[in-house]
Amino acid sequence: MDYKELIKVALDYRNRAYSPYSDFKVGAGVLFQSGKIYGGCNIENASFGATNCAERTGIFKGISEGEKKIKAIAVVGSFEEYTYPCGICRQVIAEFGDEDVKIIIAKSEDDYIVKDMKDILPGAFTKSDLGK
Repeated sequence: MDYKELIKVALDYRNRAYSPYSDFKVGAGVLFQSGKIYGGCNIENASFGATNCAERTGIFKGISEGEKKIKAIAVVGSFEEYTYPCGICRQVIAEFGDEDVKIIIAKSEDDYIVKDMKDILPGAFTKSDLGK
């Protein structure tokens, strides 16, 4: 799979980030099983608990439009270091994907690494843990 289109979406949404408190911009591109891609950016708030990460913004946009399952997600934060999804985002990705969801952690279109969900959140808490 060519991840460049997904990374381009993440880079575009990184530019849309609202981060006046941390000045740390993050963008995400989320590919769903339907083939549609939804973008998201981090949106900060003076009440820090109300802040939303780029990954969750993109995922929630897709889910609210009727998507059901994530196939891959690209994340771009720093251009100097790889920016991994936070713990909350990893849990949300696990909710709408499986252990083989591809996580593309990018600095640019040409500098990225690819991980499986099972590698960045082993033993994820899922619906099956609730007997569902």
